[in-house]
Amino acid sequence: MFYWDGTIFLLIPAILLSLYAQYKISSTYKKYSKIRSQSGITGAQTARDLLNSNGLYDVRVERIGGRLSDHYDPRTRVINLSEDVYQGNSLASVAVAAHETGHALQHAAEYIPMKLRSSFVPVANLGSGAGPILIMAGLFIPSVGWLLTLGIFAFAFAVLFQIITLPVEFNASHRALSLLQERNMLGSEEIGGARSVLNAAALTYVAAAFAAILQLVRLILISRGRSDD
Repeated sequence: MFYWDGTIFLLIPAILLSLYAQYKISSTYKKYSKIRSQSGITGAQTARDLLNSNGLYDVRVERIGGRLSDHYDPRTRVINLSEDVYQGNSLASVAVAAHETGHALQHAAEYIPMKLRSSFVPVANLGSGAGPILIMAGLFIPSVGWLLTLGIFAFAFAVLFQIITLPVEFNASHRALSLLQERNMLGSEEIGGARSVLNAAALTYVAAAFAAILQLVRLILISRGRSDD
């Protein structure tokens, strides 16, 4: 995908934003993972309490490996929390656990953007997997240049998936902060820290979507340039 021509400079803003987003989530998570929540509640307890308070007793909370690997799996209805979040009682642990619980609540409420994103998973995987291969074949083998158009079309589905992901993530964070306040799980002075963690995490999704959009624009410009030759 890093075919070198004049359009490569379109990616510079996306690269800079991605680097900043990675720095922001790393530094913010590190900062608030050192600040213990006043209640001492762990990430696992946070998720379980919020699930139970919303009647989702059948959604499990499990521990997984990795760092910042936390996610909700709608297929198995399991909130998977990394070791630090699962057993940690920091503001970062509570915020991340509440965010993943927000996804479980979206699933239970049949939140339309989440349903739409789930329906896009197969074509998004195809687009992100086959798209680059078709694009590279079309770029470097001019006699089958039509593969470039097909690859761009496939890649567009992966880009659309990134865009659809944004409202899903923003809404999950909004739900998380609202739930933490409603349940008095964090004090008013602690909510700001949780919000900082979730905003930093959201920025990584914004950066990914921005990079995907600029890459798609760049590929379209390359394709049009080829057509004009």
